Amino acid sequence: MVKQVRAARTRQALVRAAAEVFADDGYALASLPAISRRAGVSTGALHFHFPSKDLLAREVEAAATVSLQRLAARQGTPDPPGRTPAAPAVAGPGPGGPAGAGGVALQLLVDVSRDLVLGLSADPVLRAGFGLGGDPSRKGGEGPGRWWSEWVHALLREAHGAGELAEGVSPEAAAVAVVAATLGLAGLASRHRFHLSPHLVEQFWALLLPGLAAPPPRRPARPGIPAAERGPAPR
Repeated sequence: MVKQVRAARTRQALVRAAAEVFADDGYALASLPAISRRAGVSTGALHFHFPSKDLLAREVEAAATVSLQRLAARQGTPDPPGRTPAAPAVAGPGPGGPAGAGGVALQLLVDVSRDLVLGLSADPVLRAGFGLGGDPSRKGGEGPGRWWSEWVHALLREAHGAGELAEGVSPEAAAVAVVAATLGLAGLASRHRFHLSPHLVEQFWALLLPGLAAPPPRRPARPGIPAAERGPAPR
């Protein structure tokens, strides 16, 4: 049992150290000796857990995807249809279920995107996972970006079905805009150390939501009272 605990801690230290090195240097320039030094373990221990840099990068991507799913789960959101959660921590209704207890679909999208930006600023594993998924020096890397894209598409289709999108707005086109913007922010955070803040997300949604969201339903007039005698609408 003691050896298993020690091995798990070593593996976690290696994943975090690799994420920090990948986030700072990129995949191509990152070296296994640099990762082992940062983790405080021998190169032999590193090769025992991860025989290659690619396997280590894939583990960082998997850990980043789990972190992203947990961000969404904290808001009570479902997984995208057709996808299996990577960790038991991801909870919520199944495909086609309600958006969750946190609010309507658009509000959930705003809340989770804000939490994502905060996570990119604070969590090197999440930041490196997104960076590795778009790193041109790697082949076949997806990272958490694929899960995020499928989740956004599923949630906006749900919003469309619930009448939350403005007339004429395509949920697919809206999802492309949201995913492109958030993945762009993730790229800035991972490759250029761009400072991300909740205020930046608020500005983004202030620009996008007026054209995306359906207007609130108008309150029906009270029957039997002429319009001239109704007075100002209650606030």
